[in-house]
Amino acid sequence: SSIFRDEDGRLAFHGKGACGLLAGALGALVGSPADMVMVRMQADGRLPPELRRNYKNAVDALYTIGKNEGIPALWRGVLPTMNRAMIVAAAQMAFYEQSKQLMIDTKLMNDGVLCHGAASLCAGGAAAICSNPFDVAKTRLQSMKPLADGTMPFRGTFHCMMVTVQSEGMLALYKGLVATWARQAPLNMVRFVMLEKFRNAFKAL
Repeated sequence: SSIFRDEDGRLAFHGKGACGLLAGALGALVGSPADMVMVRMQADGRLPPELRRNYKNAVDALYTIGKNEGIPALWRGVLPTMNRAMIVAAAQMAFYEQSKQLMIDTKLMNDGVLCHGAASLCAGGAAAICSNPFDVAKTRLQSMKPLADGTMPFRGTFHCMMVTVQSEGMLALYKGLVATWARQAPLNMVRFVMLEKFRNAFKAL
């Protein structure tokens, strides 16, 4: 559609972001049960022995959650997972393509591996900054346990963020930012450099 393209007919920045939002939402919807299991199993080791769930493996965790808590429980926290995935995918795709396009248009770099690597670093940094608050909220939502009165401590992503900021300060939303970027940077470099290789290979067919 023309509303997603710039005056040169290329996909505009907001169009790239929209593609990332859609891709992130669909991916998170499908992968949410596995993501929940990962979060629970990682959090288990930090709990007192009497509170641990002690899943044997990922399959056992999926089966146990479905059996004891109901199938819908496998998608508990799906909205914060989708929020996070949409933000990450939109930031990665939009900032990668825009950074690459800018470097080529300004002749800062030629369209090659170095340009793709530099654009990937920009994408990784943007994704880390944009997603870290959602990572913190998602992890807390997926690993939370009922309070003494039976209610849950958080009602959703933004309520979790608000409570976190009120009790721990704004910087609490950026706990683990360096680790997030350290994971995002190489991940994006491999992903987008390989994407360009495949893109060129398919163009040659």
